[in-house]
Amino acid sequence: MANVVRAALVQATWTGDTESMLAKHEEHAREAARRGAKIIGFQEVFNSPYFCQVQDAEHYRWAEPVPDGPTVTRMRELARETGMVIVVPVFEVEQSGFYYNTAAVIDADGTVLGKYRKHHIPQVKGFWEKFYFKPGNLGWPVFDTAVGKVGVYICYDRHFPEGWRQLGLNGAQLVYNPSATHRGLSSHLWQLEQPAAAVANEYFIAAINRVGQEEYGDNDFYGTSYFVDPRGQFVGDVASDSKEELVVRDLDFDLIEDVRQQWAFYRDRRPDAYEGLVRP
Repeated sequence: MANVVRAALVQATWTGDTESMLAKHEEHAREAARRGAKIIGFQEVFNSPYFCQVQDAEHYRWAEPVPDGPTVTRMRELARETGMVIVVPVFEVEQSGFYYNTAAVIDADGTVLGKYRKHHIPQVKGFWEKFYFKPGNLGWPVFDTAVGKVGVYICYDRHFPEGWRQLGLNGAQLVYNPSATHRGLSSHLWQLEQPAAAVANEYFIAAINRVGQEEYGDNDFYGTSYFVDPRGQFVGDVASDSKEELVVRDLDFDLIEDVRQQWAFYRDRRPDAYEGLVRP
């Protein structure tokens, strides 16, 4: 019998406040559960606007503890209600002065399995993230969830192949990549990098982008979220480039082993020859 996981993602427009944003995602999650999904992931800092379009200390107000803050607590209840694994990206405050771009991973019974903190922090026009976030310091965790082994890589991380590879070495079968990226900057890369990473590392990737424009800048988030398989092929259609959308797809995890036997990339790695890659 095939090892098929029905997975979901949400690309969403900003509503204007956290409460309505949370309520909207809860309804998307309930609809995904009604359609048989067993895991769902949301976009980068999903419960807030993408405030990094500006550098302003007022936006530290969006930060909250993980896992004990209000959003993750509420998502734990949602996981228990729906029986789904949930990937929850938020702005995390660990203690005064310690802020991270983080995603909590909640199992289907509401247990917080852990969190991933974004490693690579951009500081370019429209993406002033170093103003807010410290670089991640929790490594490349892969979480043993009710649906399988799940990892997270956040937005700008996707441009760096090393983390994709480490997640594969740590056993990932599915990696969620919550993002916020706009047309003028990276649209030509969006359908190139994640499929290439899925091929190179032989696992599934859920690529999630925001959609629409928000009040803090001119970024035009272009959606087009998708699932891609270990052969680099889209699983079903790519989402809209202009509208909010819930995407639900069946992922055949047996394909991972088939591809790894056929292409054997892990067998033919040469870590003994890669020393120069980690020199400062």
